[in-house]
Amino acid sequence: MASVVEFRGLTGGYRCGYCDSREGKVSCGMWAHSLTAQDYQDLIDRGWRRSGKYVYKPVMNQTCCPQYTIRCRPLHFQPSKSHKKVLKKMLKFLTKGEITKGGCADEPMDSTVEHAVAGDFAFIKKLDLQCDLTALSDDLKESVKSEESQPTENMKKEESPELIQPQDSEEKLGSGEPSRSVKVHSIPKPGKGADLSKPPCRKAKEIRKERKRLKLMQQSPSGEPVGERPGLQPSSEPPSWSSPKAKSNQPKSLEDFLFEPLPEDALHKLEVRLVPASFEDPEFKSSFSQSFSLYAKYQMTIHQDPPDECGKTEFTRFLCSSPLEPESPPDGPECGYGSFHQQYWLDGKIIAVGVIDILPYCVSSVYLYYDPDYSFLSLGVYSALREIAFTKQLHEKTPQLSYYYMGFYIHSCPKMKYKGQYRPSDLLCPETYVWVPIEQCLPSLENAKYCRFNQDPEAVDEGRCVEPDRLQVLHRKAIMPYGMYRKQQKDPSEEVTVLQYASLVGQRCSERMLLFRN
Repeated sequence: MASVVEFRGLTGGYRCGYCDSREGKVSCGMWAHSLTAQDYQDLIDRGWRRSGKYVYKPVMNQTCCPQYTIRCRPLHFQPSKSHKKVLKKMLKFLTKGEITKGGCADEPMDSTVEHAVAGDFAFIKKLDLQCDLTALSDDLKESVKSEESQPTENMKKEESPELIQPQDSEEKLGSGEPSRSVKVHSIPKPGKGADLSKPPCRKAKEIRKERKRLKLMQQSPSGEPVGERPGLQPSSEPPSWSSPKAKSNQPKSLEDFLFEPLPEDALHKLEVRLVPASFEDPEFKSSFSQSFSLYAKYQMTIHQDPPDECGKTEFTRFLCSSPLEPESPPDGPECGYGSFHQQYWLDGKIIAVGVIDILPYCVSSVYLYYDPDYSFLSLGVYSALREIAFTKQLHEKTPQLSYYYMGFYIHSCPKMKYKGQYRPSDLLCPETYVWVPIEQCLPSLENAKYCRFNQDPEAVDEGRCVEPDRLQVLHRKAIMPYGMYRKQQKDPSEEVTVLQYASLVGQRCSERMLLFRN
């Protein structure tokens, strides 16, 4: 089944869920009747994102809160100090039932997705009704299938080039990305960044240890050099002088924390199940009622939604219906590509659900909802760390699948800046659609909400649509190139709409996806 979409055009002047502006949000959207995994991968690499079957792209230079696509690089990820606290907190709870108060510095990860989606929900529901009236009939679907039965040449994806520092080029080899690098020079402004003319900052703990060493030296009756006394090596000495035990002290990986064996007498048992988001799947169907009840409880407690806005219909449209067609290619992961619910079962009941899309090059986080009674476990952060580890697991079988997409990063919204704490991570340039390390983007974002991250003034969007006549149109049960369709149309506004669509989805998607015109 090919991707079939209805372009809805630009929508502006409606409520923003980030800054509460009543008329500040501007985006373009389309209703996706179906999407292949590769097409959606290419779309999110151009700044699109889905909510149910509605796929939208913020108009970055017009919207009140620019939303930059952000991705984490799990293969090089190391949990931060606050991440480790969350992981240890979960381990203590599972082992001894210990409840630790206090949140995580990287909270709120209560929804790994956009609060704006909630603000758009009435608009999306309205679109749903409109698209139901113009939905593809069975005979249209048959025409799509018959067209697909003809042999076509598969197009391989060329990943977006990434702007990386020269010293990072070795990390990129074997990652599935081109090794071409573009130097990005960013000079820290006064008061911003480290002063390289001064010695590096030291932690207070290290300073205290140094003072203790000096005091012991003064108290030593023999005047023996401290470096020759076991366990009291000065911090400036090379690592090879340390004790054999210190040599083996490697930092614990994310997997070491997540999968540390529990004792036999552990009080609780946590199980994570990956379930396809499909009513045809028996496990999804059998757990639907419990999963929905958890969703309603979460929305009403955490987001204060009224009960009539979190019914089964809204839940199904928002988090169960997906345009992604399940795919199981031989070189893909064992679970295949598509939309899934990652369910967290604690002692036989669901306490959290992470909705994710598994695509050819990434795991894309869609939404998270959890039982508010277990807020003390920082389930937002914990689930994100599990999804990062899951991406690494999928990478072992599918080497090109090596990124974790966290949705949108909104620097102007304090509640959404936490996503930048999952390092290393990159932001998508809104003009050239190349990936730039977040450290190089932050100085610009401090000065302006909207920024072009690619600092090469001559760089352009390499994936832009340069041959619109090759765009595929589905019209009156027939599939045709736009060049042929255009000759049949007399309305000049139709050409404006189609060309706008082509510029937003790019050349590759415009040639593969079918644009439904009524």
